[in-house]
Amino acid sequence: MIVSNVSLSGCAGVNSAVCAGAGDGSYRTTLSPTGNVLVAVCLGFIGTFGLINNLLVLVLFCRYKMLRSPINLLLVNISISDLLVCVLGTPFSFAASTQGRWLIGEGGCVWYGFANSLFGIVSLISLAVLSYERYCTIMTPTEADSSNYCKISLGITLSWVYSLLWTLPPLFGWSRYGPEGPGTTCSVDWTTKTANNISYIICLFVFCLIMPFLVIVFCYGKLLCAIRQVGGINASVRRKREQRVLFMVVIMVICYLLCWLPYGIMALVATFGAPGLVTPGASIIPSVLAKTSTVINPIIYVFMNKQFYRCFQALLRCEAPRRGSSIKSSSRVATKGFRGVAVTAPQRTNNFLYMVASLGQPADTMPQLGPSHEPTIVSSDINKPVVLSLVAHFDG
Repeated sequence: MIVSNVSLSGCAGVNSAVCAGAGDGSYRTTLSPTGNVLVAVCLGFIGTFGLINNLLVLVLFCRYKMLRSPINLLLVNISISDLLVCVLGTPFSFAASTQGRWLIGEGGCVWYGFANSLFGIVSLISLAVLSYERYCTIMTPTEADSSNYCKISLGITLSWVYSLLWTLPPLFGWSRYGPEGPGTTCSVDWTTKTANNISYIICLFVFCLIMPFLVIVFCYGKLLCAIRQVGGINASVRRKREQRVLFMVVIMVICYLLCWLPYGIMALVATFGAPGLVTPGASIIPSVLAKTSTVINPIIYVFMNKQFYRCFQALLRCEAPRRGSSIKSSSRVATKGFRGVAVTAPQRTNNFLYMVASLGQPADTMPQLGPSHEPTIVSSDINKPVVLSLVAHFDG
């Protein structure tokens, strides 16, 4: 059993998941020794691989200049926030699980709850900003310039400021940070049933979990629709593009829900349910799942990105990265649709052109098309603005 059937000294009859130590400011866990070991193993795995994966992202970004594009800055921001969780959060809960009690006192508990909430929300908001930026890149393509970096920098700043706006209030009286679940982690107080606490939890759930999820679903849904509307593409090529992007979107949404939805549901049940309805053993599972996002995010958003993956292979082989495609933006005019637009290439018909909707393959990092392969544009309506989205030329 994960939860011990034997109450700790001085804890009998208490519904709280944790018990205060004998005047030492520590919190003693209500999990059995076996339960603590299982949690410690999981946290050790998450902390180790989360640290390795996110450090590798930063190494690749610093090592290869071709990766230093505006949209990749968002991926780096996500990796930095996840890395901070692995460095400033997971080791303390891992140590607490191995010792069976919280080790760094009440002040450390408040710091842990604040820091992990801050970095977690930064990661969630950054994922929403990333989806919106990819949507805007497809719908309103432009040549890369300094304004792209300004916009991305604004998005990164927004993710941190927005997170601070929602994680500072518990330090000043709107809810509070305290022991969570079995007492080996700390977070927002989910169990106190006061208007002050409940109002904060509802706002946190809506604005920091549901809202980013809706933005992600909307933006990637519109991106998929844009791919299907573009003309002048071989049917089999278009289906392949659609399937690849659809696979990526489905994986992103599923992993987002898998990591964060159980935690959100547990918080709501603990807040509005009967006292003791969420047991310590049950509450630790969503907490651990939320921390797995630090391992999963780099895999989905970076290493499933062909550009980063090619650089990763080059790093392992100690060679220059292989370039897979040439991408060019042929118009600086914003597009609101793709109807009536055809793309033709005057040379080398064995090659193909298609709209670039790959997730995270920026134009400014790739070599430009040669003048002999400049695409032409044919519009069915000369009164409408002629627009060409990002296109790519692959060597046969």
